[in-house]
Amino acid sequence: MKTFLLALLGLLTIAYIIIWSMIARRMRRATQMEHPATDDPRPSLLMLGIGFLTNFLDTLGIGSFAVTTSIYKLFHLVPDELIPGTLNVGHAIPTIAEALIYIAIIGVDMRTLFLMIGASVLGAWLGAGVVARMSRRMIQIGMGFALLVAALLMLLTQLKALHLGGNTLDLGGVSLLIGVVGNFMLGALMTLGIGLYAPCMILVSLLGMNPTAAFPIMMGSCAFLMPVGGVRFIKLKGYSIRAAIGLAIGGVPGVLLAAYIVKSLPLGAVRWLVICVVIYAALMMLRSARTERARKARAAAAPVMDSLQ
Repeated sequence: MKTFLLALLGLLTIAYIIIWSMIARRMRRATQMEHPATDDPRPSLLMLGIGFLTNFLDTLGIGSFAVTTSIYKLFHLVPDELIPGTLNVGHAIPTIAEALIYIAIIGVDMRTLFLMIGASVLGAWLGAGVVARMSRRMIQIGMGFALLVAALLMLLTQLKALHLGGNTLDLGGVSLLIGVVGNFMLGALMTLGIGLYAPCMILVSLLGMNPTAAFPIMMGSCAFLMPVGGVRFIKLKGYSIRAAIGLAIGGVPGVLLAAYIVKSLPLGAVRWLVICVVIYAALMMLRSARTERARKARAAAAPVMDSLQ
């Protein structure tokens, strides 16, 4: 079963790269016909560096979505409404690399793994279609609160306020049902830009599983759901191609370095820094939503004012 899952991941990777390349090439040709001065889709060194750093931290268990969002907001690299799609499209291939590593080396019940991965994929497929059509302001509000939740989960983990976990490597009965439903919801939320790692680890720990079992579950879930959700974002043009390519190309070396060379770091100080950065990004996202609301109000009032003059 494990060999089958790893082979399926390999096939999914190939299919995803082919589909992404075909759609991107077709859309770029159409865009160039309308706008010949379209920017080169090749990522900048900064975008490649972001891919490397965020996926390096992701492999060590910190997560990549919140950190990437924070950097994008700081440097104004990606429009807010395109951030969820960019995260799901760009981080997909590095996350698959992580899943291949952790599924191979960590034992977990395959039925539990299959069902929870399948639930997250279904959630992502449904969620991506909704998020890709959401307004800029709704995405800003959603991501702002999602980032605050992510920061809270990181803080509780850092303070060891949650005493969770058991010894089992599988789920059954009601616990399995709760795990499947929970991962479905996390898969849908992930398309909005909230990372799955911390919530998934808390979920499986609450259900009595060994926290180590969370690694193949959460990375396997992301590895399958991100290409599925990513394709929907690609088709709907709901992402930044330059930034996404930067995440994909820069991310794989970061994963390999973290998994095979570094393996572990004194992450306490790093996590505190990440928590601060995520809170900053959340507040900036909510501030942007407020500014967007004011801008729309001014735009709506302008025709009225003109008619009175």
